[in-house]
Amino acid sequence: MQQTGMAGQLAGRTAVITGGSRGIGRAIALALAGEGANIAFCHLDDDRADQTAAEIAAKGRKVAHRSVDLRDLDQLDAFMVEMKDVFGTPDILVNNAGGSIVMPFTALTRDTYDQVMNLNFRATVFATHAVFDDMLARGSGRIINIASQLGLRGEGAMTLYAAAKAALIGLTRSLAREGAPHGVLVNAIAPGPILTERFLAAPEDKRAAISERLPLQRCGTPEELGATAVLLAGPGGSFYVGACLSPNGGDVMH
Repeated sequence: MQQTGMAGQLAGRTAVITGGSRGIGRAIALALAGEGANIAFCHLDDDRADQTAAEIAAKGRKVAHRSVDLRDLDQLDAFMVEMKDVFGTPDILVNNAGGSIVMPFTALTRDTYDQVMNLNFRATVFATHAVFDDMLARGSGRIINIASQLGLRGEGAMTLYAAAKAALIGLTRSLAREGAPHGVLVNAIAPGPILTERFLAAPEDKRAAISERLPLQRCGTPEELGATAVLLAGPGGSFYVGACLSPNGGDVMH
């Protein structure tokens, strides 16, 4: 497709985004596309993926998407190979897909462990592994891992999710040390409470309590995270190495 949109700070670059059809992933996809990036994203049987793709295309960008269960490494590998065949090695990889299971630790089973850890951590490891060597060889690349403030402070009844997100932050810092000397910058975003569909589906009193505890007295928007991703992906992020930016309204200060 011919690109007709205005050039931006990411013009001519390609971003691969996991979990890019809705919520935070969608906001990041649209923000990067708004700055000129072509977008490839995956999702899990989301009927809104076509709408997200249409909005990206309307900005004059190339776009491709596929349904992928990231807990299945064969599906993940096939998606990454296909996207590289279509777009070449991406300039930007955003590991955004994730999900939690709320339950006490005493209710843990091996199946729930696999579900949470494979989606939130293992998928990021192998999506990154699929492009890291090519980025090193090329001498450039940006990798952005979407963690969570819960990886910084923990959370009862979400032990595995918080642990997986903490592991993402450790992965980010270690990979940053490997990548930075070769021009590959790896950073993380650890959001606080964000007005996603899942958050808005929670009981009103719970949502109000969360907003009231924040020094800013409000929750964040997906678009605010999109702006953070643009910072890390663009020229303004050229001196961020192994950083963990946490837009969280003051809930966790570190």
